[in-house]
Amino acid sequence: MGNRLTPKDRPNLREWIGPKIISLYSAVILTKLENILFFAQILLPFYTLIEKRHATGPPKNEFGPNREHDRPKAPTHESSNRKPMKRHLMKHKFGLLPKVLLAIALGIVFGLFVPEWFTRIALTFNNIFGNFLNFVIPLLILGLVAPGIADLGSKAGRLLVITAALAYAFTLFSGFGTFFTSFGILPRLLGGTEMSAPGETAATPMQPFFTVEMPPLMGVMTALILAFVLGLGMAYIHSDKLKGMMDDFKLIIERVISKVIIPLLPFYIFGIFLSMTQSGQVSGILGIFLKLIVIIFVMTVVLLLIQFSIAGLVARQNPLKMLRTMMTAYMTALGTQSSAATIPVTLAQTVKIGVRPEVAGFVVPLCATIHLSGSMMKIVACSLAVMMLSGLDVSMGTYSGFILLLGITMIAAPGVPGGAIMAAIGLLESMLGFDENMIGLMIATYIAMDSFGTATNVTGDGAIAVIVNAIDSRMVRGEKR
Repeated sequence: MGNRLTPKDRPNLREWIGPKIISLYSAVILTKLENILFFAQILLPFYTLIEKRHATGPPKNEFGPNREHDRPKAPTHESSNRKPMKRHLMKHKFGLLPKVLLAIALGIVFGLFVPEWFTRIALTFNNIFGNFLNFVIPLLILGLVAPGIADLGSKAGRLLVITAALAYAFTLFSGFGTFFTSFGILPRLLGGTEMSAPGETAATPMQPFFTVEMPPLMGVMTALILAFVLGLGMAYIHSDKLKGMMDDFKLIIERVISKVIIPLLPFYIFGIFLSMTQSGQVSGILGIFLKLIVIIFVMTVVLLLIQFSIAGLVARQNPLKMLRTMMTAYMTALGTQSSAATIPVTLAQTVKIGVRPEVAGFVVPLCATIHLSGSMMKIVACSLAVMMLSGLDVSMGTYSGFILLLGITMIAAPGVPGGAIMAAIGLLESMLGFDENMIGLMIATYIAMDSFGTATNVTGDGAIAVIVNAIDSRMVRGEKR
């Protein structure tokens, strides 16, 4: 009895058996991993051989002519369903708009409780990404605008001149109309609200842990002028070598945008709204931009009514009937968020409103690149709101130059996801004085209403096609006389 252990001296069963179970499971897992790696090493050469044979096909006449290996085989159920399965999976991928909305929501929620070091990590990422964006912007302008001008200049003919002039005039009308309308509405909408720089609290400003400087190779205006010179020069001398090189450079820039900048944008926007929440200004700004989105939507409807009224006067047709027919293209663009992807539908609806097929086949694909009334409206209205929130001076002279250059700069942008706002960033920085935080807010707002901006662009293409068709018909009749 004297040697029995007291309850104090007895070992704790949980403390003793816990490590034993963990050790046992670890040994089992390691054994399984070793077995998997062993079989993988054995099967890898066979898998590589099968893949190579699948890619190149069986060697011809390896077993003599007219043998089974040389005959085309019917696709199996598995192989025939492979591509549809890929398409099915791609349909369920998260688009850019849901990612941006999720980034905004998470930034607001995280900003309510995360510690200072977490915010500083986000500010460090935003600083690096913003500097990289500043480095890429001149290259983006050069890579997109120069080939776009060269492509446009290589298409000679009066239809090109008429279409380009109308598209640019409609885009400028949208820009200046939005400026005057917003200038009258926004001061009452903002109500004296001002936005301080994200990352600053009422007490002390938060700084990133470190910064990485990335000075751009050239200024924005230098890149823009060089793009004009190269684009017009390539169109004039018909240089296939230089044009091919610039087309390759354009592909590189598009890949940088689609594979680097666009995927990282949600993280950038997350950091901006995280900082804004911690500085206590996100609630007022979100309310303002929700109202702004409603106002811009109403302005797009008014713009389309004006465009089709002009088309109806020129072609002597009912504008409301034409606009109702083009609503199919409008609804399609709401889903695709791409002018280029909506071209087949826009083309079909344009023919239905009385445009000759040969005219529609030329005007609609061209306007998908050069007509940007909806994009212009969004950028002008959002930039005015951000400038007023930031306390920057709004000058009519400065904005006039901004609108005139923006209408030209965006001509090659719609083929790239997010390309219109990407092409505008350089002008926003150089002409309007935007910093990286204002740019981030602009991008978030622009993407949030990207659908109906694109829908306005493609629907307006129908109005331009009607006008071009009417002018061309009258010219043809005049030539026959």
